[in-house]
Amino acid sequence: MKRSILIPLIGIVLLLLTACGAPQTGQPTGGSRGSSAAQPTTELVVAAAADLTPAFQEIGALFEQQTGIRVVFNFGSTGQLAQQIERGAPIDLFYAANKSFIEELNRNGLVIPETMEVYAQGRLTLWTRPDSPHKPERIEDLVAPEYARIAIANPEHAPYGQAAKEALERAGIWAAVEPRLVYGENVAQTLTLADTGNVDVAIVALSLSVQGNGAWTLVPAELYPEHPLIQMTAAIRGTPREAEARQFIAFVNGPDGHAIMKRYGFILPGEIIE
Repeated sequence: MKRSILIPLIGIVLLLLTACGAPQTGQPTGGSRGSSAAQPTTELVVAAAADLTPAFQEIGALFEQQTGIRVVFNFGSTGQLAQQIERGAPIDLFYAANKSFIEELNRNGLVIPETMEVYAQGRLTLWTRPDSPHKPERIEDLVAPEYARIAIANPEHAPYGQAAKEALERAGIWAAVEPRLVYGENVAQTLTLADTGNVDVAIVALSLSVQGNGAWTLVPAELYPEHPLIQMTAAIRGTPREAEARQFIAFVNGPDGHAIMKRYGFILPGEIIE
């Protein structure tokens, strides 16, 4: 009788041991790159100007695919991002829409000087919805009453807003259109104001204009020579991921990065218009 009880107990113990050693259904058994164990992923935190949103989403995905380094983007107004860095926000790398912000951070000892690189130059456009009955061909057209609400990025902290204000002033229409201006916190929000029909036209970045189906026309660069939108990057001093930051900088300014940036209308470093 005791022997007949013992045999089933041994069987149950062996079954439990086997279950503990087997992988559980629905759980990964290896790393994402085919390794025998899951590998930790390095996260690089990049503060980037809002005009870079569509281009950098593509670049970040390709960079992670090729290097295994995950890039976490914080898109926004360059001036506001610079303030976050000054206040000690946990940011590894900064891509500004105007090099003056990087140069100012460098003067304050907040970036690694050897990592400062120009990566692109932006352009301004006049953007309207595809169903808009009015499509300006020149910035001077904005004085017309049909453009009752005109959006630009806030010139207090957004480089594209500063360039837009200068263009309106040099075109001689700032006083006429200023009462009709609506300010976006950054250039991406400015485009959204027009895309949602809250304004009649927006002065935004070419890099954002080319991604949608709106109607747009370039604003001549000679209308904003004091704010030429020469864009610069730098790694933040003290980052524990300096090597990864340098790797990302090289990627953006390399063949793969340049191909994507060109597709979004950016002028590349060797083609900069001063």
